[in-house]
Amino acid sequence: MRKEPAKREIKQERAARTRVEILEAAITLFARRGFLATTMAELAKAIRMTPGALYWHFPTKEDLLLAAIDELHQRYLNEFVDLLSEHRKLTAREQLRSFMNRTGQFLRYHREYGIFFGMVAAESAEANERVAEALREKLGIYVEVLAGILRYGQKKQEFRAEVDALQTAHAMMGAYIGLLVYQNLFRATVTYDPVLAVLDKLLVTGIQTPKE
Repeated sequence: MRKEPAKREIKQERAARTRVEILEAAITLFARRGFLATTMAELAKAIRMTPGALYWHFPTKEDLLLAAIDELHQRYLNEFVDLLSEHRKLTAREQLRSFMNRTGQFLRYHREYGIFFGMVAAESAEANERVAEALREKLGIYVEVLAGILRYGQKKQEFRAEVDALQTAHAMMGAYIGLLVYQNLFRATVTYDPVLAVLDKLLVTGIQTPKE
């Protein structure tokens, strides 16, 4: 009687590992080639799986892409778990720095993640509303968090009152994704950390309340 539940558990664990492998391969290929140019056959080959087996996990390429977006969203959120209980003890400037540092670190060690968002966003904006809406939903969460930090800073007079918090948050998220795509183009001569440091300095300096 005990063997059947154990077997089911093993199968579930194996299926979960396979799903992660599929998503990892999909993220990498979509980042390199884009969603439109990548085929399910190429994805199946990348993970040494038959196309039929891949379709069993994800009936369509769009389903796979949406699952990849959800997976990256969760991975990004996981970067901030340890800060959730501490962030209200920090000043707005410290909260903003923490957000920027974690985002920069996330993209530094997982370059394909940021490029993935940039590539998929560019392709889906006009061609696939379902995917575009999924991206807007996830990016919108990050923007709202940033905007909340900025409004808190304005309340505490750390940030300039005339700054539009929501539009500034959109500009920041767009800048991070765009910077990674741009730096990837010039990767032979431009390195990520120095240009990120310049961007961070410009962003923070631009919104700080001037010292009297």
